[in-house]
Amino acid sequence: MSSDAVGTTSLNSSAHVEAARLRRGLSTLLRITRMNLRHSRLVAFAFGSTIVAAILQMLIPQLLGRAVDQTQMAIRGGVTGIAAEHALWTPALLLLAVGALRGLFTMAQNYFAEAVGHHVAYELRLACYDKIQRLSFSFHDQVHSGDLITLGMLDLDGVRMYFSTALVRVLLLTMLIGIGAYTMISTDLVLGVVALSFVPFVAWRSSVTQLRLRTTWLDLQERLSVLSRVMEENLAGIRVVRAFSAQAYEMPKFDRASKNALDLAHGQVDVYVPNTSAMTLSFFFALGLVLWIGCNRLIAGEIRVGTLTTFLAFMTILQMPVRQVGLMVNAFARASTCGSRIFGLLDQDITIRDAPGARPLEISGGTLRFDNVSFAYSGTGNSAVLKNITFEARRGETIAIVGPPGSGKSTMAHLIPRFYDVTGGTITFDGQDIRGVTLATLRKAIVVVQQDAFLFSTTIENNIAYGDPWAKEQRIERASESAQLHNYILGLPAGYETVVGERGASLSGGQRQRLTIARTMMLRPSIVVFDDSTAAIDAATEQRIGAAIRRLAKDRVTIIIAHRLSSLMHADKILFFDNGEIVERGTHQELLAKRGRYKALYDLQLRPGDDIAIAYRGAP
Repeated sequence: MSSDAVGTTSLNSSAHVEAARLRRGLSTLLRITRMNLRHSRLVAFAFGSTIVAAILQMLIPQLLGRAVDQTQMAIRGGVTGIAAEHALWTPALLLLAVGALRGLFTMAQNYFAEAVGHHVAYELRLACYDKIQRLSFSFHDQVHSGDLITLGMLDLDGVRMYFSTALVRVLLLTMLIGIGAYTMISTDLVLGVVALSFVPFVAWRSSVTQLRLRTTWLDLQERLSVLSRVMEENLAGIRVVRAFSAQAYEMPKFDRASKNALDLAHGQVDVYVPNTSAMTLSFFFALGLVLWIGCNRLIAGEIRVGTLTTFLAFMTILQMPVRQVGLMVNAFARASTCGSRIFGLLDQDITIRDAPGARPLEISGGTLRFDNVSFAYSGTGNSAVLKNITFEARRGETIAIVGPPGSGKSTMAHLIPRFYDVTGGTITFDGQDIRGVTLATLRKAIVVVQQDAFLFSTTIENNIAYGDPWAKEQRIERASESAQLHNYILGLPAGYETVVGERGASLSGGQRQRLTIARTMMLRPSIVVFDDSTAAIDAATEQRIGAAIRRLAKDRVTIIIAHRLSSLMHADKILFFDNGEIVERGTHQELLAKRGRYKALYDLQLRPGDDIAIAYRGAP
């Protein structure tokens, strides 16, 4: 293929990409416009107020010119005293009335336009939050929370301002420029053309400026997103930063991110100031020409003083709306970009959802079964995390999962409530494939006590009762007693009303884990999964909690994932995971008798040694 052909292909490809981007942008703007128009009453009031305000504003220059002519005629006619006073008061009061009405309708325009924008922002904010709540774990695995927060603030604000700064401004500018231009040209062609000469230049420079600022604004938004991520991670890990005395490292990191945003802001100033000065110069140049030509025509008797006054007033009124052409163009561009990001989130496919015709989970025998289950995370090159996992757990049974880190234990736990869907095999509960039942009933029947003990910034009582906010105090206290937390809570000044702080920062790791266990014991699930949920608890407290867990396990399936064997030796069945497979299974005594990997781990925890550690890792 020749170089010319390659170049032509590249140009065609770029044209297709640009055309596709334009279509997406127009589609986004149309979608936002439809959202705004749903608030028909507010839209009607906003547009009606805009039309009346524009008409009243166009009346002011004409009334001003007429007042000047009337005053001049009265002076020339020798009118004095009360008659002269009346000649001055009448146009003055009329101007005052029109100006006041114009101010009232402008206020109404701004109020109703902002109301439409805020209603749309409210709807989008709820829709985004609802979508984030329903998106699967696989989505959250790949997206930083700081980016979602930025989307919910800056992007949402860009869409919110679309109605008031774009749609309403289109109507306002069309009327002001259209009516003003027609009035001036129809009154005096030469003066009208000269008076409007600044309009094309100002509109062009304003549009170019705003589009250039728009490009830098998008870049600035990305840099602010990076800045928010740095700040969020630093604040979330403030104890780690202090523990390792890493302030000297964190401060330059934040300074770099902040300086990147500052440099771009300086660049925006370099774009804005020269162009604003050029637009102002063009306006005053046109104003000077109108004064020069108008005065010459006034001396020649071709126009009246009131006519020249009307032209000058019209120009003054048009100056700001014409400058706003660029802001209007920017509003369209910003809404298109911000809207595409928001709708990109809202249109995300929810991979974990109710299947067509899904039925509520029906619990009878209470048997959980993994049948040849395999799983691979998306984006990992299809490398299987779990391979051909098969086991069965009946009501009243406790299944223990043990194995080295990264062997797939937590992943297996996340498959049971369908946080992820299996990529091979099936998981059934009482013979029902969990993919064929509704998520609401499935997750009501299953509770996973996460390894990361997350607490909300509220009271201890609210954290324990999170799964059942209307639970009675006695149930909350019994749950905390089972989790060996009740006595500690009673010792606090505010007791159960103590606020735990962000992510439970005021509690120790063991206290946070006990609180999440108490939260679980408040509920009555059919399956309970403890995912290494006692790792931060001392051995004596763990034994007491274990006794409560065994009482809890009598009428449900209990799965315990742990590294400490004292947590699971009582289990009815122990599964040893390694590299995503079950390599050993049996009771505690049976596995010790096999003298395999489990026995090596048992010996390692009782009497640590290099040889035993090697045996646990499966080395030859």
